[in-house]
Amino acid sequence: MGLIHRKDPGTSVVRLPSPLSSGDEKVVGGADHGPDILDSPETGLHRGLRSRQITMIAIGGAIGTGLIIGTGSSLAKAGPLSILISYSIVGFIVYMVMCALGEMATYLPIQSGFTGYAARFCDPALGFSLGYTYWFKYIIVTPNQLTAAALVIQYWVPREKVNPGVFIAVFLVAIILINYLGIKFFGEIEFWLSSIKVLTIVGLLILSLVLVLGGGPDHDRKGFRYWKNPGSMKTLYGTGDTGRFLGLWSTFVTATFAYLGTELVGVTVGEAQNPRRVIPRAIKLTFWRIVVFYVLSVLLIGMLVPYNSPRLAFATKKATTGASASPFVVAMIESGISGLPGFLNACILIFVFSAANSDLYIATRTLYGLAKEGNSAQIFARTDRRGVPIYALGLSAAIACIAFLNVADDSRKVFTYFVNLVTIFGLLTWISILVTHIYFVKARQAQGIEKHQLAYTAPFGLYGTYFALGFCIVIAIFKNFDVFIHVPDREGGENFDYVNFITGYLGIPLYLGMIFGYKLLNPKTKGWTPMTADLYSGKAAIDREEEEFLANKAAKQSGGKSGGWFYRTFIGWLL
Repeated sequence: MGLIHRKDPGTSVVRLPSPLSSGDEKVVGGADHGPDILDSPETGLHRGLRSRQITMIAIGGAIGTGLIIGTGSSLAKAGPLSILISYSIVGFIVYMVMCALGEMATYLPIQSGFTGYAARFCDPALGFSLGYTYWFKYIIVTPNQLTAAALVIQYWVPREKVNPGVFIAVFLVAIILINYLGIKFFGEIEFWLSSIKVLTIVGLLILSLVLVLGGGPDHDRKGFRYWKNPGSMKTLYGTGDTGRFLGLWSTFVTATFAYLGTELVGVTVGEAQNPRRVIPRAIKLTFWRIVVFYVLSVLLIGMLVPYNSPRLAFATKKATTGASASPFVVAMIESGISGLPGFLNACILIFVFSAANSDLYIATRTLYGLAKEGNSAQIFARTDRRGVPIYALGLSAAIACIAFLNVADDSRKVFTYFVNLVTIFGLLTWISILVTHIYFVKARQAQGIEKHQLAYTAPFGLYGTYFALGFCIVIAIFKNFDVFIHVPDREGGENFDYVNFITGYLGIPLYLGMIFGYKLLNPKTKGWTPMTADLYSGKAAIDREEEEFLANKAAKQSGGKSGGWFYRTFIGWLL
């Protein structure tokens, strides 16, 4: 392929005859797309994540307390039909985000991830803002998960006996060690943790279906009884259709929080073996995970537990983590089953630990990506012989120590504030990915790259991206609408809930401020046009790396079976 010659950001791409060997490309000229993405041994990650590991992480990686526990508060607030609608719509949005990310990641699986795509395809300022927004999200959520794990432990060990800070320290050391030992070890640990999460959810779904059909100790075939009495939708802050709509809209925040982290696959692309084959598989499984684990779960819970259940109201008001707050436990108790909360609590502990582990991984790799793009101190781009960005890991782990500040008795309130912050940061991340995809599609069309040249294309094209983008913006703007509504029994008696307003919307001015601040500090920086977006730098090296990997894999597996027994038996058939 010829040289890609660029005179300045306003000129078009001209492919020139190249004296380089076939497949080599280089960007020359004045348009500066940031640091070269080709890596030295001191700053390069290792492609150590295997296909089965990424596949299982895609299925179970983002399943956490948002699904197991968060659905209970939404059901009590708005009713079964409301949560079914919100989880379905947000699930479709997430799938559109993953498709958009997958199209870019399979074309150019660079190590800086989607922050690098934003900087190369759209605007360096967007890459800068997206990177720090995403990093802020995970340095907030990591200590929050550690605190949640310590609170779950209180089911067996009361805080009066052992201070929760002890367990926070144990879990923090554990996740630092897992991340420090390299991507292969991390991938294997997450594979088995995700497997346990998947088996737990599948078990809960089967049990819920049995209870719905009358197979429980009470032999009561419930069906859709509770959709008729007390009803399918509960009014909130009003009556009639207005109240039902406000109830429905209030559940979109919980649904968004439940899906956050799904884009983990996009972060792992720089360390994935054969990403152009693995990532499309992972996206396909993401669709089925949304349909089966999320949508089916909320449907069954809505059939088993009425939204006015006293047990549900008690659970959602008295706890924020642990089995006692789970609507699945309420459903078991309503059906006459006892003895399972302890087992489910152990599963929830695994969920939270896995989430904390992957959150620290994402925080580390995001800071590493920022350094690779020249937007952070270069020391954070340095890696050890295992390909671990140890300095980025050290800083992210040090910030996670703020978890020790969250062991007070009012941790429930702090947990709510954290959810608010994390949700807006997550929405801004999705918005940035979707905007970047729009720019990418226009750039590849302008530069003559056809769909058949891509390993994967978003099935709904730009139509799906625009739909998801519009909905994400609406959710981001109106997600905390209730702070503007007078609620007589609001805690503290305030007409205006300024704390929730600040935590709910702080991310938006911070995100926009970083974009405009970057522009002010770098006045010569301009956004890329479709003809100046860099679609080629480093692609030849990635292509050669892929060819070498496939050749080595073919040589090793000639006549043999691929993958482990568990993967071939339970997962491989899905692909």
